[in-house]
Amino acid sequence: MPEQAVAVAGGIIGGILLFVLLGITTYLLWKRIFRLFSYEKLINPVKTTNANAIFQDQANSETQLKSTRSRSVPFIIPPTLRGRDWTHLTNEEQVQEDRDPYMTPQSGPRSSFHSLAGAYVVGTINPDLYKFPEDKSETDFPDGNIGRLWFSIEYEQESERLLVSLIKVRKLQPPADSCSPFVKIYLLPDERSYLQSKTKRKTLNPQFDENFVFQVSSKMLLQRTLKFLVYHVDKQKKHHLLGQVIFPLKNEALTEDNKLVIWRDLEKENLEPPSEHGDIQFSLSYNDYLGRLTVVVLRARGLKLQEESPAVGVYVKVSLMNHNKFIKSKKTAALLGTPNPVYNETFSFKVDQTEMDTASLSLSVLQSNKGEKTLLLGRVVVGPFMYTRGKELEHWNEMISKPKELVKRWHALCHST
Repeated sequence: MPEQAVAVAGGIIGGILLFVLLGITTYLLWKRIFRLFSYEKLINPVKTTNANAIFQDQANSETQLKSTRSRSVPFIIPPTLRGRDWTHLTNEEQVQEDRDPYMTPQSGPRSSFHSLAGAYVVGTINPDLYKFPEDKSETDFPDGNIGRLWFSIEYEQESERLLVSLIKVRKLQPPADSCSPFVKIYLLPDERSYLQSKTKRKTLNPQFDENFVFQVSSKMLLQRTLKFLVYHVDKQKKHHLLGQVIFPLKNEALTEDNKLVIWRDLEKENLEPPSEHGDIQFSLSYNDYLGRLTVVVLRARGLKLQEESPAVGVYVKVSLMNHNKFIKSKKTAALLGTPNPVYNETFSFKVDQTEMDTASLSLSVLQSNKGEKTLLLGRVVVGPFMYTRGKELEHWNEMISKPKELVKRWHALCHST
């Protein structure tokens, strides 16, 4: 009998201990689950303010920003995201957690943020960073500018039509006070036919808005060059050339979905007759900091082709020499069937500043025929006094005196080495 009493007492005590253990385990488990789903406070506690104080701070900040360059816009985290982990945010500011998060404050200046309660101000946005760059093409004109022309081009693949829109010309410099301009448009190498705009009376800033169409195959399109000639008509009905724009099509992606709007400064046409073997125009620039010599092959004129046919290709080979020893050469694309090719291609050579007194450039104009030997049409060398004289030496010296600036000139071609 005593043994049974001891067994019953032991069972009761064991049941009590088991119940206590289960209670402790349940409490710890509940506490852990509660922590996982409860709101986590920020590591750096922020000061709780009311909505009126926030509006007062906003009004004060707007007053201070008037003296700065631009007004910034507050960037606020909405209350619906308050359960996220924002421990890495800066400039935190918590707004009135006790009230209804969707209640609009009754006092203070009107704000565009109507749900400030429970939100966090995490920073500001500068509106100036999202503005489109200002178009200064009608205001920034370099010294010596004689006018600027705007046009657009588009190519229709199926009908093989080049659509050219003549938009406007600005800041013309006529020989007289009044000006009545018009424009002729050529599609080179064809210089016998052209399209002409209407004449605008008594204006230095004509607005044309006229459309023109050239029929040209897609195979020949990239070999063509647009040429705009701007004329002035005087009282005696005489035409005076004010300037020209030369625009090669080979570097442009012309499609029906891509209408290019372009502007170019007018250039004076070289009215001197071409030399015996033709002329070449190119620009030179030297960057002494980078040790880079840049050559821009622009165009040639009056070339004496051995055979004038579409199969004839004309290109320019640019060679860098040092102590009359060949260093490196580059060449332009070959243009077909024209004695007046337009290239607009840029080449760069690595030349140390210590080598500029012994370096020189040779530009050779070459004609290539199918299955025949390449023919030299003409050549010009520019460089220091050791190798050149006259205009070639002047061009080189001007390039040295104007670092990082493109210096453009025409040069006569010759066959002598």
